[in-house]
Amino acid sequence: QVQLVESGGGLVQAGGSLRLSCLASGSIFSINTMGWYRQAPGKQRELVAAITDGGTTNYADSVKGRFTISRDSAKNTVYLQMNSLEPEDTATYYCNLKIQRALFLGSQTYWGQGTQVTVSS
Repeated sequence: QVQLVESGGGLVQAGGSLRLSCLASGSIFSINTMGWYRQAPGKQRELVAAITDGGTTNYADSVKGRFTISRDSAKNTVYLQMNSLEPEDTATYYCNLKIQRALFLGSQTYWGQGTQVTVSS
């Protein structure tokens, strides 16, 4: 069994910063790609940023230069540092982890419960 717990969301003024965290616990052999998605009301869920187990990162064009994804593999944790926040960044943010629970098992995708980020103008 695997659990993902997110933290760090909140209300911030435009131009401010927030740092999201997602901790995975339970039966984990390895974690491959770790990522953050977001979903605003009335919109589809979209990829914000992702990081592989080798450290390769990928960002949505809308957040490049403002957001930074990082991971602490020893702690099974992924972070999203969000700077220069804009009202358009308002959404529920979800972590997404591809987890291998045992050597003989393939990776499965797990989602966090979501954390709300609201940016006021």
